[in-house]
Order: sequence, then structure tokens, then C-alpha cells
Amino acid sequence: MPTYIAFLRAINLGAHRKFPKDRIVAAVEGLGWTDVRTHINTGNVRFDCSLRSRARIEAALEGAFREYAGFEVPTIVLTPAELRDVAAQAESFGHDGGHYVSFLKDEPSEAVVRLLEERSSAEEVAKVGGRAVHLMLREGYHQARLTNAAVEKQLGVATNRNITVVRALVEKWCS
Repeated sequence: MPTYIAFLRAINLGAHRKFPKDRIVAAVEGLGWTDVRTHINTGNVRFDCSLRSRARIEAALEGAFREYAGFEVPTIVLTPAELRDVAAQAESFGHDGGHYVSFLKDEPSEAVVRLLEERSSAEEVAKVGGRAVHLMLREGYHQARLTNAAVEKQLGVATNRNITVVRALVEKWCS
């Protein structure tokens, strides 16, 4: 049975969007999917399911999460191979500052990618590879203008993880 990794957007960020790991696991298992695991409490979940369509998997998860959490939870699904590719892309950049990855729901057009990448500067660099946007920053994330909000404004629904989490997930779930 195929394995997938889902990234939940905007959970556990305030008093009103709490969605604990045990409820995430219950929601995924409620779909009949198996070998469900989570990593830290920021919305990273691994599971096996027989569906093959990413769009159908995301729709099923979003419905289950809405039921269990009581609010909309946009969800982006990757295969282990796709996540390994994202980590390999990160290694190819050789950046030693802050590195964040925004996972995109849909693959962007070349024109939109060019617009985002043109916003790069010596302090902040954006590189897009498929459905991943690598944000490499010299200053802290909260002082940057190239953030997940900027990515979403140009490229659509996205959720962001730092490269440390991405590497940990590859090590833990994609080996």
C-alpha cells in the first residue's frame, strides 16, 4: 500500500486553531488508513492508504480534519520520494542561513515562479522546485519579506516548515 506524507497548514498557532496530534491520528485512522504517525505538533503526518490520486487524498483528509478539528485545515500531500527530492534540492543550494520550505498545493506556472524568484535579494533568496519553494534568509524568518504569506499571495495555498524538520522527516519516514 502506498505511503504518503501530509503537511497541515495553520494549526496550533493560536488559541482557536488547536488540533492535537492524537486527534490528527484519529481523523486519518477514521478514513481507514493505516500506519499513521505524526512528528512534533505542527501538522506533519505519515500514513498508508490505497488511494493514488493526490487530489482525492487531500480532499479526504481535509474533510476528516474539518470534522475532527472543527475548522478548515488545508492539507498538502507528498510521496516519500517527493519529500526526499525536496531535501536534496535544499542540499544543492549550499545555504548556511535560515532555510524554510513552503510546500505548495499545486505546481505553479513558470511565469509565476519567475515573478517570485525575481523578488530575491542578497539577503533573501527564493528558489522553486516543483511544489516546493525554498526560502533562504540571512535574517530571521519574522523579519523577512519572503515568507509563506508572500509565497501564498503569488503561488496559492502553501504551508511552511524549516529545513531541520524536512530533514528529520526524510530521515524518519523516507529511508
